[in-house]
Amino acid sequence: MTLSLADLYALILGYLFGSIPFGLILTRFAGAGDLRAIGSGNIGATNVLRTGRKDLAAATLVLDALKATAATVAAYNLFGEPTMLAGAAGAFFGHLYPVWLRFRGGKGVATFLGGSIFICWQAALGFAVVWLAVAAMTRYSSAAALAASAATPAVMLAFGYQPAAIVFALLAALLWVRHSANIARLLAGTETKIGKKG
Repeated sequence: MTLSLADLYALILGYLFGSIPFGLILTRFAGAGDLRAIGSGNIGATNVLRTGRKDLAAATLVLDALKATAATVAAYNLFGEPTMLAGAAGAFFGHLYPVWLRFRGGKGVATFLGGSIFICWQAALGFAVVWLAVAAMTRYSSAAALAASAATPAVMLAFGYQPAAIVFALLAALLWVRHSANIARLLAGTETKIGKKG
């Protein structure tokens, strides 16, 4: 796959969408303090949940997903269908490395999901099913995210979305790298379960 000028524009646009730190913004406006000083310090929905505000965590999850969906839709409308993947990838990188926060962002789970919705809704549905199943069985958000992200490119490939499967496999690999500390804790049996502070 080659990167065209239109892809570059879509990548930049996606990055700007993805770099909006909704978790940080919502918790600050709600008076819940600086999210980066709570729990893991992450700006995503799982850490927002550690503030005790389930409503803010849910809102963060939805907004972090939709900013990637919005990036793919915008890329499609502005630069053409082939640029959707660049838009999704840009949003993912923007969430992980937002320039406004000195490139210290989240782990990209919701944004990864949101990037797949407009590109391959079957994969997004598969992600949600796998995440819910693994979370219900293990009570580990990180384990659910790892399993769901690994399943996403496989579903895309099964439905004939080969370029998307390749891109999302690379994004999933980066998501796993970002979860390296979680993986270590899962192996050690010390990972924090859903609903518990830590």
